[in-house]
Amino acid sequence: MKLLAAGILFIIGVYLVQARNVQSSGKTIYCYFESWTVYRPGNGKFDIEDIDPTLCTHVAFTFLGIQENGSISILDPWESDSDGLNGFQRFVNLKNQNPNLKVIVSMGGWNEMSEKYSEVVADATKRTVLKNEVLAFIQAHKFDGFDFDWEYPARRDSENPEDKQNFVLMLRELKAAFEPHGYILSAAVNGAKRNIDVSYDVPSLSEILDHINVMSYDFHGEFDDYVGHHTLLYSSAIDAEYNNSDWNINDGINYWLELGADPSKINLGIATYARTFTLEDASNTALYAPIKGGGTPGPYTRMDGVLGYNEICELYPNVADIYDADQKVYHKIVGDQWIGYENVASITTKVNYALSKNLGGFMVWSFDTDDFLGICGGGRYPLINAIKTTLATKN
Repeated sequence: MKLLAAGILFIIGVYLVQARNVQSSGKTIYCYFESWTVYRPGNGKFDIEDIDPTLCTHVAFTFLGIQENGSISILDPWESDSDGLNGFQRFVNLKNQNPNLKVIVSMGGWNEMSEKYSEVVADATKRTVLKNEVLAFIQAHKFDGFDFDWEYPARRDSENPEDKQNFVLMLRELKAAFEPHGYILSAAVNGAKRNIDVSYDVPSLSEILDHINVMSYDFHGEFDDYVGHHTLLYSSAIDAEYNNSDWNINDGINYWLELGADPSKINLGIATYARTFTLEDASNTALYAPIKGGGTPGPYTRMDGVLGYNEICELYPNVADIYDADQKVYHKIVGDQWIGYENVASITTKVNYALSKNLGGFMVWSFDTDDFLGICGGGRYPLINAIKTTLATKN
């Protein structure tokens, strides 16, 4: 029994040392958990126990939904609730391994659309319902805070220009309710310069929020009719020909800062997944080349136009990376498949970029598409660890 106890104490000690290392940089690493990944097949199945609780300073459980009266909607009760897989409790229990870890619950996401959120935040009574339910939920489940991922105010299926200020009202009311308890309030926001003015009162968000998680990805994808990298740091000359000279991470981040966002609150979004394309002509692999549609689905993510880094490194271990020196990103060509993705080198570039802007840290979407099993030879979580390793060299 003494040996067992000593072993347990040693493991806890290792976790605490690793946790102190990620905390010591002073930078946030805010990582999202896609709860539906528990249903993926084979090596793609990702559950809460696959999360290394020392990798990130903050982890967010996605997603809660919203009902038209402002009430919380539990999107997957079987995965989340105590009479199913008990996901909420297991997620919060990650703090047992790293007491410094902040566990957050996130509401919204792409599939929730925008209209319901627009209607709720426009109505004072419904805002009160949402505020009270969120507060009660956090207290009941012992989360450390709440992340609002409305995609997006005054866009998609809501074109109400009042969304911009009503979102501020909602966030102020949540913040006032959270402050006596010390709860964290963050929001995931659009990273494209041309969309920011439509959706966000930047100075107000910067005043209210503890973290501004900028979604610095999805600039291109199979929703276009041409090839483009979805995490380009800078534009290249050809982008100007298509009126996309501002359609990149740098222009978006600079605009958030220009409008008054506190850089210490901005977390630069890092994508661990690729956007992929099926080329119309396999011999034309240039940016803006015409496409037939999204790339072939992978065995785990199983979506047209998307591959996880873990899928790419398994499927194409010997296919060379092609570097775009202007955009500072990499892609692969496999037959008629064009795969734009992040690797350790491009993430290192983005970390150094964020440091040059004095940003507060990084937001990662998401755990499950990194090589979390470490089967491709770079150890477990090579992409997220690239953030940590680069930060460590700056201390």
